[in-house]
Amino acid sequence: MKKIVLFALGLVLSGTALAQESVETTIKGDFVNEYIWRGQKLGDVAVQPTLGVGYKGLSLTAWGSYGLSNNDDVKEFDLTLAYSISGFNIGVTDYWFSEGLDPDSRYFKYNAHGTNHVFEANIGYDFGPAALQWYTNFAGNDGINKDGKRAYSSYFEVNVPFKLSAIDWTATAGAVPFATTSYGTTGFAVTNLSLRATKDIRVTDSFSVPIFAQVTGNPCSQKAHLVFGFTLQP
Repeated sequence: MKKIVLFALGLVLSGTALAQESVETTIKGDFVNEYIWRGQKLGDVAVQPTLGVGYKGLSLTAWGSYGLSNNDDVKEFDLTLAYSISGFNIGVTDYWFSEGLDPDSRYFKYNAHGTNHVFEANIGYDFGPAALQWYTNFAGNDGINKDGKRAYSSYFEVNVPFKLSAIDWTATAGAVPFATTSYGTTGFAVTNLSLRATKDIRVTDSFSVPIFAQVTGNPCSQKAHLVFGFTLQP
């Protein structure tokens, strides 16, 4: 009887361990000198926390951005539900901003003509040497086109990762295909040309801090940015 109990207990413990190993949890925070998104400046010095869980390709992630040097910076809180298999990925993101159609900045207000939420769908594929991604707003506080109608604002980009001098690099080229006030475009426009470098700085044998620097140019707005930041992650 004792052997049976020990055997059953071993099965339970091993099953629990397998379940824990199969569920991935992400807890981290980025600190940046500027918040640059798809070639647009959305804020100054900011902390950007991430909390996420994933299981067999399915993930739910919460991400936010909160200004540290400028109280007038727009606060952001995003939820993303995504699925990936092999190189293919698809997802939906609910963006919420503290500024928008609702002057009271209510999170739980989803009225089509009075919300601060923007809903976006994305689809992409990672070929290895390069990854392609397409994003389209389909609901919420979207921009408008030349006719004053919902623009279904879209953005696509290609990312090319490579390694140079023991540093991880990513080159990005992104563009907006249609006119929309969300990106400040009047038609097709290249809005994001970026080069990012990341390097882990070892603090102890078991803990390191990734630091990154990124040069971003936006040919459409004629703006350029140099971003520096670091990530804290257990």
